[in-house]
Amino acid sequence: MEKIMVIPAQSGNVDSPTARAVDVDLLTVGSIEPGIIAATEAFHRQSGNTVRITFANTPAIRKRMAEGVTADVVIAPPEAIDDFAQEGKVIGGDRIYVARVGVGVMVREGAPVPDISSADALRRAILLAESVVYNWSSSGLSAEAALAKLGILDQIGGKTARYDGAPGMMAHMINGKGRDIGFGAIFEIRLFRDQGVVLVGPLPPDIQNYTSYMAAPMVAAHCPEGARTYIRYLAGPEAQALFVAHGVG
Repeated sequence: MEKIMVIPAQSGNVDSPTARAVDVDLLTVGSIEPGIIAATEAFHRQSGNTVRITFANTPAIRKRMAEGVTADVVIAPPEAIDDFAQEGKVIGGDRIYVARVGVGVMVREGAPVPDISSADALRRAILLAESVVYNWSSSGLSAEAALAKLGILDQIGGKTARYDGAPGMMAHMINGKGRDIGFGAIFEIRLFRDQGVVLVGPLPPDIQNYTSYMAAPMVAAHCPEGARTYIRYLAGPEAQALFVAHGVG
């Protein structure tokens, strides 16, 4: 599922009236949505630049890139950026670190809260669960890696439910009836806390998998200057603090 947002949402005065407004197209994973929105809004206030953001999961970004879709800046996991650089689609040497996202454990509101204080405790909780829910996006791949570390991936195959993105995964959790346990990006779980999803906590440290995200300018960027300016801002201390404040740093 893709979502498009333009910052600013409405035209108006900017903090720096002498700045030359430049439109920047960003193609990014949705896993860092709260942080990238906050950082982009701050970038607009300083520069006057308008940024058009297309959110998609990593497989969808790979598909779009394979189809020849272009943007000014792409944000994706390092291995995807490596592939895009090898394909001559992004300027790999100009990539910067943006943020990282950890995996959290969730249950339905009102359901028993499992003990996840250690890897062994989490293993027992998963084996007792009636369904194990995660997605095919970056956080789902990290969750799968954690399950592999626990040595139970094969044992739970028959009760695993995977979804393309957060909406289907969260609907499964909210509408479930039994002892379901789910895994997702911590910030994403928090977004659904008022709809019936409870964040139990992050994965235990010894099996936690952080997904890092890098930003790189595209070779075919229609606005190279805007792309470079935007990337420099994302790498700076103000943007990095905003990512951390929004749970994706």
